[in-house]
Amino acid sequence: QVQLVESGGGLVQAGGSLRLSCAASGRTFRKYAMGWFRQAPGKEREFVAAVSWSGGATYYADSVKGRFTLSRDSAKNTVYLQMVSLKPEDTAVYYCAAVATYDSDYVTLSGNYDYWGQGTQVTVSS
Repeated sequence: QVQLVESGGGLVQAGGSLRLSCAASGRTFRKYAMGWFRQAPGKEREFVAAVSWSGGATYYADSVKGRFTLSRDSAKNTVYLQMVSLKPEDTAVYYCAAVATYDSDYVTLSGNYDYWGQGTQVTVSS
């Protein structure tokens, strides 16, 4: 079992930065790859980024590539999503999730994830 708790969301102006954190509990955390998804009102949940269990591999959606950086600190059981150059279209509830398999195609599908956090709101004003 893995429990996930996101934090770090908030209101920021366009061009600003935020760092989201996802704290995991459960001793099996290190066996899971981790992903971030987001969901804006009236839209489908979409993939943002994923990191392998070791932290050595990352994969990003084209819409955030070059602006978002995902990392993990296994000693702290935490993953971080650093977001810079934020745009109004980044506004959404952001969710972290854990998945047992890391593959660039597999991790983009929300249905493949085993555990989810409750989400944190990110609002980017223009």
